[in-house]
Amino acid sequence: MKIATFNINGIKARLEALVAWLSEARPDVALLQEIKSVDQGFPREIFEDLGYHVETHGQKSFNGVAILSRLPLEDVTRGLPGDATDEQARWIEATVIGTRAVRLAGLYLPNGNPAPGPKYDYKLAWMARMQTRARALLATEEPVVLAGDYNIIAQDEDAARPEVWRDDALALPASREAYRRIVNLGFTEAFRTRHPGPGHYSFWDYQAGAWEKNNGIRIDHLLLSPQAADLLTDCGIDKEIRAREKPSDHVPVWIELDA
Repeated sequence: MKIATFNINGIKARLEALVAWLSEARPDVALLQEIKSVDQGFPREIFEDLGYHVETHGQKSFNGVAILSRLPLEDVTRGLPGDATDEQARWIEATVIGTRAVRLAGLYLPNGNPAPGPKYDYKLAWMARMQTRARALLATEEPVVLAGDYNIIAQDEDAARPEVWRDDALALPASREAYRRIVNLGFTEAFRTRHPGPGHYSFWDYQAGAWEKNNGIRIDHLLLSPQAADLLTDCGIDKEIRAREKPSDHVPVWIELDA
């Protein structure tokens, strides 16, 4: 089972690029972030024609997450529990049915800038809610994958120039500590188990020639419960699509599970 996470940065702006990548990479499941579309405006028929089931949790103009799956989906839920007043579309869950059932959560974690400030407070509060939900998912003792744009530079090796991110919400000590609290519940960070060294990135800004200079950061992560980690066979980043026409500023990160 190949599962990918991809911040598409606007489904309508990147539709051709996304369809091309899906046709080439052929993930069984693609978890999308920043679809920037209400549910009714999502071009679901195009993906259904490619053989995907489509589930969305959309929002007008920004945020929004989606699941595309070649395999059956069950028990789809939308929204991160813990705050009934939170209207931002950043979390979607479903169980994908392969030879084994895998519970997936697709997430778009808040950026948090400028920090300090209300947006950063929201980021940390959101991560605390995520920690609570992650603990509950672990308690099921089923294969669980938490995948998406975490907006977290987990360690200095995840940035080409870590010094320029010191005061950014993505790398502040409190952000990294909140991320570690989630991982330390018992999750495995899939990419680092296969690629422990520096120089691997999943995001390059559109400005200042970041792509051409390989001035990137790695902020798209897949966290695996112990039961999912036992099934992990491979993990990678499809870096090359960042060089294509009208790309997202992110690229897909994927895992393969024996499921």
